[in-house]
Amino acid sequence: MRRLLLCLLPLAFLVNGCTTGYDAFSDVSSAKTRFSDTKPQDFGSDHPQRHAIHGIDISKWQGDIDWRAVKASGVAFVFIKATEGKDRIDPRFTEYWNEASTAGLLHAPYHFFYFCSTADEQADWFIRNVPKDAMALPPVVDVEWNPGSPTCRTRPAPEVVRTEIKRFMDRLQAYYGKRPIIYTSVDFHRQNLVGYFKDYHFWVRSVAKHPKEIYADRTWAFWQYTSTGLVPGIKGPTDINVFAGSEQNWHNWVAAVQKQGNS
Repeated sequence: MRRLLLCLLPLAFLVNGCTTGYDAFSDVSSAKTRFSDTKPQDFGSDHPQRHAIHGIDISKWQGDIDWRAVKASGVAFVFIKATEGKDRIDPRFTEYWNEASTAGLLHAPYHFFYFCSTADEQADWFIRNVPKDAMALPPVVDVEWNPGSPTCRTRPAPEVVRTEIKRFMDRLQAYYGKRPIIYTSVDFHRQNLVGYFKDYHFWVRSVAKHPKEIYADRTWAFWQYTSTGLVPGIKGPTDINVFAGSEQNWHNWVAAVQKQGNS
């Protein structure tokens, strides 16, 4: 039965979304990476190095990047901040996007969602600034509370939150041909998302405990396990993430989402 599950997992996952766990059935092995962490967390037997595929997420704060060194360190993918709200774009987005492409690193853009702007205003802004023909991986919507924001600290009711997020993602999927990934934090997920969006891939932040301990009833596709990583080619701390499945799961998933974009 286990062998059958291993064979069926990639297809089931690609067709049905995150309804089946990657790491529950996949053979994972220690990743061959050259990056480290200034404040490593002890995750016990479920440590991130069990996973073969690692990646980073970046914004303007990473500054100048040596992309060849990044790729050589074992980074397989990168999430790049593109836009925020209805009128902000990361000033290094285009530069990072082009350089990641040149280095041969798979990359996806992410949007920081503001609850002081409508979903349509934000979708219009994202679509205006992110090239359709360069969408190798699905776009990401970053949904979390932002108490330090100087312009938007509002916290709508959960029903409003879910409606706005869904509208934004529907717009992006219709335009780019790929179902967006949802990035979220523990508190935001607990207050707004538990039990919802089960047919979407989730990218979760969990830097103190394994996601299975703090994300109720949620199967995750990507896990952001540290914000204090040291990655060759980048000065200063960097967020590091893992993909939940095996290397073969990863290749299957990438092939499937790229095909979606070309259909």
